[in-house]
Amino acid sequence: MSVGSVAVVVAEEIGVPSWDLYELSIPCTVFGKPQPDLADPWYELRLCGTGAGDGGTAGTGLTLRTGHGLDGLVDADTVIVPSVPDSCVDEGRPLAPELVTALRRAHDAGARMVSLCTGAFALAEAGLLDGRRATAHWMHTAQLAERYPKVDVDESVLYVDDGDVLTSAGLTAGLDLCLHLVRRDLGAHVANQLARRMVVPAHRPGGQAQFVELSVPARDDEGLGPVLDWARAHLDRPLTVEELARRAAMSPRTFYRRLRAATGTTPLRWLLNQRLGRARELLESTDLPIEKVGELSGLGTANNLRHHFLRQLGVSPGAYRRAFPREAPGGYGGGYGEGYSRPSSTGSFRMSSKTTVSGPASQSAGVRPPA
Repeated sequence: MSVGSVAVVVAEEIGVPSWDLYELSIPCTVFGKPQPDLADPWYELRLCGTGAGDGGTAGTGLTLRTGHGLDGLVDADTVIVPSVPDSCVDEGRPLAPELVTALRRAHDAGARMVSLCTGAFALAEAGLLDGRRATAHWMHTAQLAERYPKVDVDESVLYVDDGDVLTSAGLTAGLDLCLHLVRRDLGAHVANQLARRMVVPAHRPGGQAQFVELSVPARDDEGLGPVLDWARAHLDRPLTVEELARRAAMSPRTFYRRLRAATGTTPLRWLLNQRLGRARELLESTDLPIEKVGELSGLGTANNLRHHFLRQLGVSPGAYRRAFPREAPGGYGGGYGEGYSRPSSTGSFRMSSKTTVSGPASQSAGVRPPA
């Protein structure tokens, strides 16, 4: 059983500037390196350019050749546009018509369409973002909104998952989105292990659902690291800001302020995210009763666990477990993420229920803000 092919667009007719190589390398790293101990087979990666095999020379003298032309997009399960030329963004230079046509054909054939950074301009030009929420690098969101008024541009998020069309902000946010795709396809355990191998967090703060409520990376705070590690190891017990602050040798107000500055979220939200992550891992990797999963994750009763799953993920714990069965062909969960299915006729990923995060977290998550 294959998780599908990932086609990455390379605009070879003008080459890839060195500063755009980062976005191009992200999907190559995530989807192009086999991980047989995590999932076998892994993704099938293909680089697709407007002139397969011809090569293009960037301004820095780099030459890049691809093994596929744009026809390689049409039958792919996932299509990723890492970026578009700066001249197309800043000067309004038209995108290659054959690229726009190929993107439309791929979408019509059922491919999951993804953009990183300025790649959103290509999806927008193809009309694939009309009426959808989308994002791009914050330096270009105003241009995106002005040029494509039918797109609901949100500059405050790292990425947006709208089911069959996903967009991300620039640079490292593209990595967040690619790891999110792995989690959606293969489950939390695989995504977490892959992130660990890449020495990056599986989720940046706020990222337990599709819409991530941070526009900048979290800052490191050495004073918080040990206490947060301790909290993760003791999620099954009641935790308060006062206790965590005492372990960090801070006042509750200082701890609250430092945690929010370092992670972009409150202690309540941070703890809830950790507990939801633990619950998801337990549902994927064990046959423990729902009640026990709630207890070990610190979310309490089965009813409370169900409440948070429905509120944050849009599915019940039971439905989530069924989406990621423990024993499946290929040695991995086999599900395609909460609320998703993969029609056999096209091989594409479709979303049957969307997930958003809104409103304050319930106090039943087990931590209280300081008075």
